Amino acid sequence: MSPQIPSARGAELSGPARRTVLVGAVASAVALAAGTDTASARAASGGGDWPATFPLPNGFRPEGIAIGRAPYAYLGSLGTGAVYRADLRTGRGELLHPGVPGVPAVGMKVGRDGLLYVAGGAAGSARVLDLRTGAIVATYQLAPETGHFINDVHLAAHRAWFTDSSDRVLYGVPLGRGGQGDVRRVRLGGDWQQEPGLFNANGITSTPDGRALIVVSSQPVGRLYRVDPRTGHADEIRLEGADGVPNGDGLVRVGRTLFVVQNRFNLVTGFRLGADARTAVLRHRLTDPRFDIPATAARFGDRLYLVNARFTTPPTPDTTYDVVSVPLPGGAGADR
Repeated sequence: MSPQIPSARGAELSGPARRTVLVGAVASAVALAAGTDTASARAASGGGDWPATFPLPNGFRPEGIAIGRAPYAYLGSLGTGAVYRADLRTGRGELLHPGVPGVPAVGMKVGRDGLLYVAGGAAGSARVLDLRTGAIVATYQLAPETGHFINDVHLAAHRAWFTDSSDRVLYGVPLGRGGQGDVRRVRLGGDWQQEPGLFNANGITSTPDGRALIVVSSQPVGRLYRVDPRTGHADEIRLEGADGVPNGDGLVRVGRTLFVVQNRFNLVTGFRLGADARTAVLRHRLTDPRFDIPATAARFGDRLYLVNARFTTPPTPDTTYDVVSVPLPGGAGADR
């Protein structure tokens, strides 16, 4: 998520003109990218007659999306910190958690333990919710409430790892109904480049072998890093077929295919990771006319579900928001 900092490209445009420029740029890049699989996602059902687009409450200001084994999507609000649960089979939903004043809900992940792990943005915190009741079962103050932005989360074997877009630190908390103890803070080093005043660490996932983490740094050029969670040592992942992933936001890995949501470009870029996740070859570029600055994505079955954050649309109580789904391109994850 990077709502507060404009894109380096197209920042002077707005509305239809901006979208026209970005879509044109994406189309040109797709045509020139040799050996890539180009897919213009079409409206299609998520399974049978499941809706390909469904609305969220007006004024909700969504950013994060998480999906577990059951066909439910969980969406977080930047404005209130509320969490909304939607049934993918029908598109209908209800409020699961009312939120905490002053604590946004940013990136989130569903655990196998029946809990939802939620990044707290500028509040510097993280929450753990019961998926059944929406009750808060643990809260962690990861960083001070100023100068930090807890952005996204990945669930590893024993810890939930959170990124901080304003500091070169990863935060690890134990999985489960813990509390304030045992927060691990790992400083990023090695190849990591921290850019003052910009959104740095954003989306996070694991390498295919589970031994390391993959973190995207959003701005200015968009870099992917392989990070050792024990030491914080970061190796920049060498990209083939792309110069970078500017405005990289949410990450979704399906086997050895890594999808990077590039929010303000209305684009999802897919790479095939090398066996050790030190290289990544461009394979897919996905765009869709329904995209309106998607921030993050989650997979269910053979589809990606993306939340339209609409960062360039002034938020009001009546502003509309939605979730859209696109089919996974052929071969994605087949080499897991």
